Amino acid sequence: MPDPTISIDLAGVPLRTPVILAAGTAGTLDELSDVLDLSRIGGIVTKSITAEPREGNATWRIVPTPHGMLNAVGLANIGIDAFMKEYAPLVAGVPTTVIGSVSEFSVEGFVKVAAALGTLEEMPAVELNVSCPNVKHGCEFAADPNLLSELVREVRAVLPRTRLFVKLSPIAVGGTGIVAIARAAIEPRGGVPSGPNQRPGADALCIANTMPAMAIDVETRRPRLSRVTGGLSGPGIHPIAVKLVHDAYYGVCRDTRTPIVGIGGVLHWQDAAEFILAGATAVEIGTGLFVDPRCPIRVADGLARWTRRQRRKTLSDLVGAMEPPQDPSLGDSSDRG
Repeated sequence: MPDPTISIDLAGVPLRTPVILAAGTAGTLDELSDVLDLSRIGGIVTKSITAEPREGNATWRIVPTPHGMLNAVGLANIGIDAFMKEYAPLVAGVPTTVIGSVSEFSVEGFVKVAAALGTLEEMPAVELNVSCPNVKHGCEFAADPNLLSELVREVRAVLPRTRLFVKLSPIAVGGTGIVAIARAAIEPRGGVPSGPNQRPGADALCIANTMPAMAIDVETRRPRLSRVTGGLSGPGIHPIAVKLVHDAYYGVCRDTRTPIVGIGGVLHWQDAAEFILAGATAVEIGTGLFVDPRCPIRVADGLARWTRRQRRKTLSDLVGAMEPPQDPSLGDSSDRG
C-alpha cells in the first residue's frame, strides 16, 4: 500500500512517492524492472527521444570520476517512430507513472516528438530536455530565455491534455540566471493554455541536468571522453543543484505555484530532503541507479521516516521549509533568487 505520508501531487500528476527515475538512466522504458520493483517508486522518465534515431557518441562515453560520473552518451535512442511502435503499447503495463522525455535541436523537432507522446493517454506528462550538454547545441534553449519561451509556447500548443515539465540546465547558475530562465519556461511570451486547466507554459520545472565538464588521462594526455567534454552528474553537483532549486523556488516558483523536481546527486534520503527543504516537490535519481539500482526505495523510505520525525502529516508540508540562518543579516530573503 502507498504511504500517504510521501504520496504527492506533481502538477496534477499523482505519484505514490516523490522519487522518480531520471531520463537516460533506466533504459528506454522499464528495463530496470529486472532489479527494481517499479510499483514502489513514484515514476519513471523514459529515455530522451528525438525525431530521428541516433547512435550517440563513440566509446568512451561514460567514465567515473572521484566526484561523480561523466557521460557523453549523445542522446542515443531509437527515434519517435520506433518508440511509438515498439514501446508506446507497453506504457499502460508499467506499474508506475511514466513521463515521456523529449530532446531535439529545433522547435520543429521538439514539437513533432512531443505531439506524438501527447497522444498516449497512459502518459500524463512530458519532460522537455532542453539541457543536454553532450551534443552540439544541446543547452542552447536552456541558456536563452527568448528561445526557451518560443519553444515552450509551441510545444504547449500540441499538448492539450498532457502536463508539460521542462528540464533546465545548471549553466543557468551564471550568465542569464536560473530565475530568468525559469520564468521564461513558466510564462512564455504569447503563450496560451492549450486545454482546460492548463497553464500557458511549464506545469513543473526539473532542476537540473548534468554540469558541462571533462577529464583528461594524464599518462596518454588524451581526453577520457571520445567527445572531449560531457556532463558531470552525481554527488559533485548536488550542492549546485540545491542552490538552483532554492533560487528558482524563491525567485519565481513559489509565487507562481510551480512545482520543482530536484535533480543532481541524490544517493541517500538526506540528499532528497535537502531538495525538498530548498523548494522541490519531488526528486529524480540518475547516477544513484548506477551505484545501487534499489536506492530509490531506500530514499523514499527515509523521506517517510524523516517526515514523521519532523512531525508533519505529509512530505509536502516540508517543501521550501528551510529555516532562515540564525543571523538574519546572512540570509536576507531579498537576496534569494
